[in-house]
Amino acid sequence: MSAPLSGIRVLELGQLVAGPFAGALLATFGAEVIKVEPPGGDPIRSWRTVVEGTSMWWRDLARHKKLVCLDLRTEAGRLAVRRLIPHCDVVIENFRPGRLEDWGLGPDELERLRPGLVLCRVSGHGQTGPDRDLPGYASVAEARGGLRRLTGPVDGASVRANLSLGDSLAGLQAAFGVVLALLQRERGGGGQVVDVSLLESVITVLEAVVAEASVGSQRGPSGGTITGVAPSGAWSCQDGEVVIGANGETLFARLCGAMGRPELARDARFVGNPARVAHRRALDAEIGRWTRSRTVAEVLAALAEAKVPAGPVQTPADLLADPQLQARGVLCEVVVDGRRMVFPQLGPRLSKHRRDVVEPGGPLGRDTAAVLMGLAGLSEAEVAAARGDGGGLGNSPDRAPDPP
Repeated sequence: MSAPLSGIRVLELGQLVAGPFAGALLATFGAEVIKVEPPGGDPIRSWRTVVEGTSMWWRDLARHKKLVCLDLRTEAGRLAVRRLIPHCDVVIENFRPGRLEDWGLGPDELERLRPGLVLCRVSGHGQTGPDRDLPGYASVAEARGGLRRLTGPVDGASVRANLSLGDSLAGLQAAFGVVLALLQRERGGGGQVVDVSLLESVITVLEAVVAEASVGSQRGPSGGTITGVAPSGAWSCQDGEVVIGANGETLFARLCGAMGRPELARDARFVGNPARVAHRRALDAEIGRWTRSRTVAEVLAALAEAKVPAGPVQTPADLLADPQLQARGVLCEVVVDGRRMVFPQLGPRLSKHRRDVVEPGGPLGRDTAAVLMGLAGLSEAEVAAARGDGGGLGNSPDRAPDPP
């Protein structure tokens, strides 16, 4: 059976994280994604851990994509895009709002070139509103969107996860929006613009935080726990940490039994979630005394037998050996230039689609000639002009692009 997005062609413009992550998700499920990079390449090629001249982050984000080098600052580069558009179903871009219009490639022009086109636009604050022109990064969106005020110690400064969560959330929203727009087009709705902002993508995952604030309840950071639920948090063991979630009455009773303290389930301080939240410190101390006297494996074994949700706090290296991830085929081993690498599969597991072995991102401009000559019908001279400086052979740009 063909992949869910087989036959869908996506032109991915823009750089860095959110747009390319959306493209990677679509490519994983069968879309043909043509990734356009500037001369010198996407900056991600040289960010974080670099192996043999190429970032592991880049290898991950550029999985399964055809790689084309174009200089969109030149008329020749923009002409090549115009020649590609009629052959595409989707365009993903994450430039600053107005950049495509400045290049003569705004929504109306793209729709003229390819009626029914789905244009997905990812930006910091959205395509409209008073702050549309402000530059936006994931860190800014996480802060303005309220996520940073929910992360960290109770009485400390705001902190971030060591990830670009705002970008990843926006990428998920973008991929979801593209699939929705394609479904609507399939039902006769024509093409449309999918407007994704990093700021709104962060707010989307805040549960009831905004609604609670509207009635006067201000949620703040809670360290390793979560507001209004007990017991739920991380506890130290002799050789690491475990996370335990046992906030239901039956689960709490099972936890107390596993701890050898069944009487705690009948203690008036701990009967019912409101009482446990009110006496969280005392309860956390009781659980901590038990976990600190045991190893992670001993705690997890006892809780598994008692059917209490629990898991280890793992390092990235631990994930490589996780038996559940291995059994499920989540970790895909590939060899790149003679070096073993492991990548996680992306997206949900579908019963009628088997995700391919990960094809990591490759050299800059690898598919430029094949795509532009074979699909867009450009001549060798036109391809050379469209590629611009470097001809697809460079490593990293002189400067990072403007934020979206």
